[in-house]
Amino acid sequence: MWSYTLRRLLVTIPTLLAVITVCYVLVHAAPGGPFDDERKVSEAVLANLQAKYHLDQPAWKQYLFYLNNLVHGDLGASFRYADWSVNDLVAAALPVSLTIGGVAMLVSLVIGVGLGIAAALRQNSLADHAVMAIANVGSVVPSFVLGPVLILVFALSLRWLPAGGWDGFGSPAYMVMPIALLTFINVATIGRVMRGSLIEVMHSNFIRTARAKGLPTRVVVLRHALKPALLPVVSLVGPLAISSITAAIVTETVFSLPGIGRLIVNGAANRDYTLVLGLVVLITVIAVALNLLVDLAYAALDPRIRY
Repeated sequence: MWSYTLRRLLVTIPTLLAVITVCYVLVHAAPGGPFDDERKVSEAVLANLQAKYHLDQPAWKQYLFYLNNLVHGDLGASFRYADWSVNDLVAAALPVSLTIGGVAMLVSLVIGVGLGIAAALRQNSLADHAVMAIANVGSVVPSFVLGPVLILVFALSLRWLPAGGWDGFGSPAYMVMPIALLTFINVATIGRVMRGSLIEVMHSNFIRTARAKGLPTRVVVLRHALKPALLPVVSLVGPLAISSITAAIVTETVFSLPGIGRLIVNGAANRDYTLVLGLVVLITVIAVALNLLVDLAYAALDPRIRY
């Protein structure tokens, strides 16, 4: 297991390098520059700005300079946020996104697995149809539609929650609707997958054997069926967590949250190269780490899996 973990960590290095290189080329191939839409400045001022951010150097020198800073943990200076480095911006935004996304993911797992089990054990019943209806709505209605609907109902009509904004971690009311939106989207996927997986497991031969021994359904599900049925759900955790980050681009924009998603939008709109690259590096590291944790969780759930 340790050798497998070490191999996966070593493979991470070329993966990160490839992602950074491709993203660097794409960002620099885009037309325009970070200071193109500035009000008219003199040639001398523009030359000083480009020299400050090494934009007057050849592209390959800029790339090597960026990699050197990256190795030392420096994501560079932001082109648009004066007196702020990318490290500072990420440090300020990441806790917001992690809190919203992490809480939504945990709640989604609990509710999604619970609903999936209830639907599988009562197949073709009213509860089963209700769970599948929720799953279908969550799958087909995009977050940029659900978000404004939540604001319309709970903020503007009922006036139970603020429509958006952020007032620090001491004001949980601002987190309720973003967490609810991400939870609803994830529950739709987790519930559907858990239902299908458990139905398949419950028709397996070893489950029939357990039933033939007279074990009650509760014991059959908890002791014999739950672990193998959870394997497809575990494999979903990594992609769902990553999709929560991409969904945060919409969620944080709709609810005006100062998180990673809004930084990505602002960085792309302002051609803030270092900010966009820094966020891509961060998301790539999170994705690789999550996929590694999912692989290790597989071995814990199924003893037949060995690395």
